[in-house]
Amino acid sequence: MKNNSSRAHKIQLTVVGAIIGAGLWNLPALAAPQDQALQIHSRITGTIPSESVLLDMAEDIANGDPASAAYTAMQHDDFFNVTLKNLATPWTNEEQDVFAPLNDYSATVIGMVRDDMDFRQLLSANILYTGNVSGLPGYSTSNNDHYEALEAGGYSLKENLTQQSQSSLNGLPASATAGVITSRAAAKAFFSAGTNRAMFRFTLLNHMCRDMEQVQDSTRPPDRIRQDVSRSPGGDSRVFQNNCVSCHSGMDPMAQAFAYYDYVYDADNDPEGNNGALDYNGAGDTDPETGSRVKAKNHINAANFPHGYQLPDDRWDNYWREGPNLHLGWSSALPGSGNGAKSLGEEFANSRAFATCQVTKVFRQVCLREPEDASDRARIETITDNFSSSGYKLKQVYADTAVYCAGD
Repeated sequence: MKNNSSRAHKIQLTVVGAIIGAGLWNLPALAAPQDQALQIHSRITGTIPSESVLLDMAEDIANGDPASAAYTAMQHDDFFNVTLKNLATPWTNEEQDVFAPLNDYSATVIGMVRDDMDFRQLLSANILYTGNVSGLPGYSTSNNDHYEALEAGGYSLKENLTQQSQSSLNGLPASATAGVITSRAAAKAFFSAGTNRAMFRFTLLNHMCRDMEQVQDSTRPPDRIRQDVSRSPGGDSRVFQNNCVSCHSGMDPMAQAFAYYDYVYDADNDPEGNNGALDYNGAGDTDPETGSRVKAKNHINAANFPHGYQLPDDRWDNYWREGPNLHLGWSSALPGSGNGAKSLGEEFANSRAFATCQVTKVFRQVCLREPEDASDRARIETITDNFSSSGYKLKQVYADTAVYCAGD
């Protein structure tokens, strides 16, 4: 076994030749491998590595394999407990608060990355991750105690998360599960009150990096815009034609996928919905107000425009497969329509925009800056290509990005 001094000496002797010979992803040729290793570890975990880890990483870098050094950094607990939690937590609440407690949504993101799962399954799979520490409160559909206790205990999320069938935990039919979309945390944040358009907007924002203003398209047919949208806001029909239709014509046909979901809580005694639960109308269930499986919330304010569209079911259609939003890169392998949240999640997650969005978010987090120039944008495209062609493993995105920004 090499001692530390001999390994460090060998690394110093081989650095220039290895970096020039391997290309090393545009790392500065004069940066010592130890410096690059320190930078990679710091960017991935926010911590300084131990001496042995630093030397292991530096040796990989000197030997032309900086990606292995990045994967070594990802073994640190803080990659899971801090870096991934900080990535996922803003997705779980409307305020996009990074300091919100761990919950079933963020824990599932962390577990999927740890297990190198195809990240597209985030929006459609029948999975949730729970803690496997004895003494924790059990998973509950009506509170977040399990995850808050797991976080408060300071347990390693790398070591103490277990994948489970979501349907076995929350009682949904397997066909109605849609990854984090049907997690309790997402339901509390985005299915609570309203008309479930919030779930559409925040799924688009969090997982395709587009808010509604960026996908406006007034060329789509308005035939699926619901009754609650006035056609003459403030008495001026031009407002609807020039503004409202641009978002609703595309959003409403897709948000229909959520027609059978609601988040039920006691608004009088629990106004924040902390003890509420996801509720779903399965086959054979009938909402007393709609006379169908469609939740009553989807028919509110029908008098705003009685001739508007009234949801009969959870059939969705992606009108954005034509027009300017074609550039979001929808998959030609999918039909662009379906029933329910699971198939809509697959539609989103198989788009080019989904893949690019994950890469861009990791870039901001690891490089501590926005993409700034043509070189950055080209690298994002390359990393996105690698992500898409290699099984959508988010660890690979972290490795590729950390190596690229190691010389910043």
